Amino acid sequence: MQLVFKGKTKDVFVLDDGKYVLKFKDDVTGEDGVFDPGANKVGLAMEGAGEAALQLSKFFFEMLHKKGIPTHYIAADLEEKTMTVQPANPFGEGLEVICRYRAVGSFYRRYGKYVKNGDPLNAFVEFTLKDDAREDPPITEDALVMLGILSKEEYKTLCQLTREIANVVKDQLAQRDMDLYDIKFEFGRVGHDHHIALIDEISGGNMRAYKDGAQVQPLELTKLMLEDKSS
Repeated sequence: MQLVFKGKTKDVFVLDDGKYVLKFKDDVTGEDGVFDPGANKVGLAMEGAGEAALQLSKFFFEMLHKKGIPTHYIAADLEEKTMTVQPANPFGEGLEVICRYRAVGSFYRRYGKYVKNGDPLNAFVEFTLKDDAREDPPITEDALVMLGILSKEEYKTLCQLTREIANVVKDQLAQRDMDLYDIKFEFGRVGHDHHIALIDEISGGNMRAYKDGAQVQPLELTKLMLEDKSS
C-alpha cells in the first residue's frame, strides 16, 4: 500500500489494483478536548474510536448495500482497522452534506435568533465546503452550480440520497432508543459511469445522537448499536 493522504481521523492508501484503503485512527473532531462532529480539527483522541467508527461504518454500509443505495464500500478488516473502498472523485475539493433533525451546533449558532436550541427541523439538508482555513463555510445550490462544483441535477440527487440515508440511520438509532439530531455525509463520483455514491464513513464521530436527554459519545453509540444488533 502507498500512503496518499493523512487525514484527521483516517489515513488513505492506494493499492496496486487502484482500490483505496482507509486506515481508521483513534482521533475525533472537537474543541478543547470536547467531542464535536461539526468541528474542523482534531479535538481529542479516544482509545478504540477508530475501531468503533469502522464497526459502525461496516454495519451501515452493508445495510445500505442491501437496500440498493450506492456507496464506495467494498470490505472491512476490523483487526487491521481498515476499510477497502472504490476510488471516488470528490465534488470540488471536498463537500460535506448535513442532514439536520434538530437545531443544534453551527445551525443554532447561526440562526439562534429564530430558533431555540434543540428545536425540531424537517430533515433540513445543508451543504458546506471542506475548507479548514475558512471554517467549512455553508454554500447554496446556486453558488455550487455557478462555481462548477456540481450541476443542478447532481444537487437534487445529493439531497435525495442524504435524506434517504439519514432516515435509515435515524430509524436504526430509534430502535435503540436514541434520537438522531444531525449527521454529515460525503459523496463522490464512483465507477466508470461516475455515478454518485456515499463515501467516507458513517460513524458516531459524524453525528449527534441523544439518549435520555444526554448526548451519546461515539464509543457508546457503537456499543449500543452493535450490542442490540447481536441480542
